[in-house]
This record gives sequence, C-alpha cells and structure tokens, in this order.
Amino acid sequence: MKLLIVTGMSGSGKSKTMKLLEDNGYYCVDNLPIKLISNFVDMMIQMEDTPKYMAVTADARNFGIADELDDELKELRKLTETKVLYLDSEDGVLLKRYKETRRLHPLMVFDSKLDLEGAIAEERHLLRSIRQISDYIIDTSYLSTVELREKLLQIISTGDEGRLKLNFVAFGYKYGIPSDADLVFDVRCLPNPFYRPELKHLTGMDKEVRDYVMAQEESKMLYDKIVEYLECTLPMYEKEGKAQLVVGLGCTGGQHRSLTFAILLADYFNAKGYSTQKWSRDKNRNVAEVLSR
Repeated sequence: MKLLIVTGMSGSGKSKTMKLLEDNGYYCVDNLPIKLISNFVDMMIQMEDTPKYMAVTADARNFGIADELDDELKELRKLTETKVLYLDSEDGVLLKRYKETRRLHPLMVFDSKLDLEGAIAEERHLLRSIRQISDYIIDTSYLSTVELREKLLQIISTGDEGRLKLNFVAFGYKYGIPSDADLVFDVRCLPNPFYRPELKHLTGMDKEVRDYVMAQEESKMLYDKIVEYLECTLPMYEKEGKAQLVVGLGCTGGQHRSLTFAILLADYFNAKGYSTQKWSRDKNRNVAEVLSR
C-alpha cells in the first residue's frame, strides 16, 4: 500500500484534494489523530482487501502535529511507502476564501481571541517544520480544480515513482516569487520582447517570442548554464530522496522570457526521461494556466 499524507494551510484546498484523490482510486480518511495513523495503516495492511492507495489528512486541528508528525513518519515508513503533500496558499488568498465562505478558521474555534489574520499567521508558524519535511508542495493560490488535478496526477502517477518530478514555473517578479519554488533563476537580464511591438501582446507560448529570446547570445549562454547546473544537481536531489523539484524562472511580468525558458527546459528534461510540467503562473493573474506536457 502507498500512503499519502495531505497537510498544509487551512483553506488551501485539502478537502478538494481528497475528493480528487478519491476519484483516482485512493481510500481517503480525514484528519486522524497523528499518533493513530500508523496503527490505522497497520490495521488496513492486515485486511484481506488492503487498498493499494490511501490518503490521510493531517492539519492544524491535530494538536501536536508539529512535534509528532516527524516521529510518526518514521513508523509509517517502516510499514509502507509514505509521502507528504503540503498544500499552501498566499495569505491574501486565504483571507479572501474565508470571507467568501464565512467559515471560521480552525484555530479561531479553539482560541476566541484570534482574528482571521492572526489565525493564519499562527497556523503558518505552527506548520513551518512540516512544510520543510514535505515531499511535495503545491501552491493553490491561483489554481482551478482542473489545474489542481493536473498537478496531483503528476504526483500520483504510477509509471515513474523512483524518478524526480520536475515542475518549471514561469513567473513575474512584480507579483512575487512562487512560495513553492525550490530553485529560482532570474532571466530579467535578457533582452525583453515586451518592447518589440510585434511581440508585446504575444507570450513565450508563441514561437515568434521563443525564437526572438533564443536568438540572443545572452539567452543561449544563460540557458546552457541553467541546463548545466540542473544536470549537475538533479542526481544529487534524487540521491537525497527528493520526490519533486519546483524550478522558478522569473522575468518582469512572467509572460515572455521566463515562459520561454520554462517551456524549453521542461521539453529538454522530458526528453532526458524526467516527468516534467511547464507552468505559467502569471499569464493571467486571476487564473493560472497549465501548459500541455
């Protein structure tokens, strides 16, 4: 049996994630006490019809999660293959979601002195160590349900479990660095197609933009250096046991240079046998866009 522990910020989409996992064959259990997870998993393994895939949520409603999860993971990994998925979202987005649903943050239920902003800050502080030990991190701030499903399918795909999964994210610095990025490369130093009238309203998805960007000697040199760095370090990440690497490519607006690099790098490493995804976080600020793999 393979176990996925789903955790992260309240309001970041854990319930929606569990529904998507259930649709894809997972046996799902919501919010078991941390110390009971290994006992429950052991019981499930002993059953005659043991589920092949299982997902359990663990969040701030679990008192002691920060202190107990690391030890519990050691016990779980003696029993079965176990991974941790951490769902995150920007504070402003979480505030908006709670105000729209008019629900109380879980920590506000247990501490009436906390306001919503304080509860979010307290939870982020509480879960900071959990985020650090997670195998996968997904920032759901601007994801639709379809886009979240795309990211989950990459994580739970069964064809290449042992290989590091690469997610190349194009973003605009004026909107901030992606919170789930493991590595960030700044390509603002390259000539900007935005100032070419015929390219201004196109993006890195268009061949004309990619051709313009990669026709520059600076672009070729920087691209080669990034490839060289990744080819050097990816085996080290795999040896360390990292399951997913999020590589951020940033330019001013996230539409031209960064998107060109995200597409080309994803295609290059996909041809090398890695499972890759190319992602334009800021192509439309209100609705992020997943590109075809």
